[in-house]
This record gives sequence, C-alpha cells and structure tokens, in this order.
Amino acid sequence: MKRPVPPACLVRLSALTHKEFRQLWRDSSNILIGIVLPIILILLFGYAISLDVRHAPIAIVMDDDSPLARDVLSGLDGEYLSPRYVASMREAERLLRAREVDGIVRLPADFADQLATGSAQVQLVLYGTDPTSATAIRGYVSSALNLWVLRNSDRGGPSPGVAADTASTGRIEVVDRLWFNAANSSTWYLVPGLVVIIMTLVGAFMTALVMAREWERGTLESLFVTPVRRSEILLSKIIPYFLVGMIGFFMCLLAARFLFQVPLYGSLIVLLLTSMLYLIVSLALGLVLSALTKKQFLASQLALFATFLPAVMISGFLFDLRCVPPLVRYVGQILPATYYMELIKTLFLAGDIWPLILKNNSVLLGYAILFLILAYLGTPKRLFK
Repeated sequence: MKRPVPPACLVRLSALTHKEFRQLWRDSSNILIGIVLPIILILLFGYAISLDVRHAPIAIVMDDDSPLARDVLSGLDGEYLSPRYVASMREAERLLRAREVDGIVRLPADFADQLATGSAQVQLVLYGTDPTSATAIRGYVSSALNLWVLRNSDRGGPSPGVAADTASTGRIEVVDRLWFNAANSSTWYLVPGLVVIIMTLVGAFMTALVMAREWERGTLESLFVTPVRRSEILLSKIIPYFLVGMIGFFMCLLAARFLFQVPLYGSLIVLLLTSMLYLIVSLALGLVLSALTKKQFLASQLALFATFLPAVMISGFLFDLRCVPPLVRYVGQILPATYYMELIKTLFLAGDIWPLILKNNSVLLGYAILFLILAYLGTPKRLFK
C-alpha cells in the first residue's frame, strides 16, 4: 500500500523551513538575538531599573537637641532614608546644593515646647529637580513622624500633631491597601513591561535582519525562479524565528517568576496565547520593514526607531498614557505594544479581566493580519518592479 503523498505546498514549505532552521543554526547571531539577548535585557533592566527610592540621604538640623526631639526623629533611620546629622542649616544647604543629600529636615529651637502645647511643626526642604524622589521622600518623612505620633498616643502620653511643611495633623490613622501590587515594588510594575520590550525588539529585529540579508545577498532571487509561493517564503521565515522568540519569552517568564518573584494572577494559557499573537505581530512587522528597506543596516535602524524606542517611551511602560499630552497619547494608542503592555500587566498583577483581554487581543489580531498582508504585498515574486 502506497503512503499518501503530502500536498506540494507542504513539501515546499517544509523544505524552506528546514533551510531556515539550518541557516539559523549556522548564524550564531540569530541565537544571540533571540535567546541570549532577552536574558541579558531582563536581568540588566530588572535589576538596574527601579522607581523605588531607598536609602535617600537627608540632612537633619536639630536646633532643639532634647531627648524628645531625638526620639521623634529616630523613625527616619531605616531602609528608605539615610539621615545625616549636621550642626547648622548653612551646612545642610551646602550639602543640598552639592546634591550630597536630597532633603533637609529641620527641628526648630522650641520644638519640645510646641509639642507640649499639642502641635509642632517640622521644616522639610527637598531637592526638586527629581519630582519622583522628592515626592517619595516627603511621604517617607511624613509617615515616620505621624507614626511616632500614633505610637505616642497608644502609650497614653500626649497626642501632639507633627506636620511636615506647615500644617499640623490630628489623630487620623490611615489604613491603606495597595491593589495589584501588594509588595509596593516597582519591580512588579517594570518586569512585565520588560517582557513586552524584549518581545518587540527580538521579534521585529530578527525578521527585519534576516529578510534584508536575503535581499542583499540575492538569495531571494534564486527562490523566485522556483515553484515556491510568496506565502510559503514568508511562512518559512516566520516559523523558525517564532520558535526562537517563544524560547526567549519562556526565559523571561521564568526570570520574572522566580528571580523577581512577580506573581501571575491571570491564566498562564491566556498569557501564552496572547504572547504568541503579539510575537506574530512583531515578526510580521519586521518582514514589512525589511521589504521596505531591503538593506540590513536600514532595516535594523528602522526596527529600533519604529518598535523599540516607541515601546519604551509611549506604550505605558514607564508612564501612564493618561498623564501625557493628547497628541502623545494618540500616537501611543497606535502602537501594538501599547495593547500588549496593558494585557501582560493585567494578566500578571490583576488577573483575567475578560473585556480587556478580548478587546486588546482583537486589536492585536487586526495588526497581525494587516502586517502579514503588507509583508505579502511587499515581497513580489519578480526581479523588477
């Protein structure tokens, strides 16, 4: 009994895909970009980038050197602040101008007397060129002082209000709960976004380079005289690099879960399917860029400027798009990375929110179809246009 003969299109596709795998294996740069680069990036960015302010240096000026004043300021020494006691306000200002400290906490000479009357004021001067750090330090100082007030009240002692800046505070205890980031760590916010950046760079960069290299070397011309179709050529380019990209994704996923302890509240299956869809979008975009340029250098530069930089700056990776000017927000909403960014952060930190999952995946599916069509039209099977 004769074995069934597979369709000719599958035979051609299998042969082309086999050729691409062998070329991928011979060219170590593709392995470096697809597997090694994601690991380097997520380790480098994951450990190096942090929006948390820790061990911020502050100068302490104690015009009142009483034991009570020292007890009030004892809560400032910890993981988030590094107090540095100085003799005068002039010395503290010199340190602030030299950026040796990020803030100044000053207790007035009559601080103990103010406490005895039920209300005391503490002067706080902050280095304002970095608003994020300044806001964090203000919060740390206010929290430490108000915690002292609360502890003092619990002991049954006087209950003065201690206020940062000018106003006094009353006996108000704020019991807060932080949703979707219980550890209050910027790592939980950044690492899922890093997966998006890596998938964007690796997917678009690999296919843009490999197709442009084929155009430069003229190997595509030799394929044009064979019976292979354009769709088979494109699929043979996508399949090997799709597998390499997914290996890189799994490496990033393992690093996020076990190195940075980022929780995954959503479905792993949904995350995988969503990531596979976005990787197809990135690979197809790389094919479009290579079809437009047909030069490796131009394709690599265009891949960086059209995918990596916008994904970092205006996709919601570092900044909430609702806080940027409308024009920038509209540009960000054009990017496929914006929708994947929202999806992956939601799946990691919030869970399966199906209206958002269905909406954003529909947008990504539309982008995948669009880019595949453009790549198909941009790869005509003829030598001259």
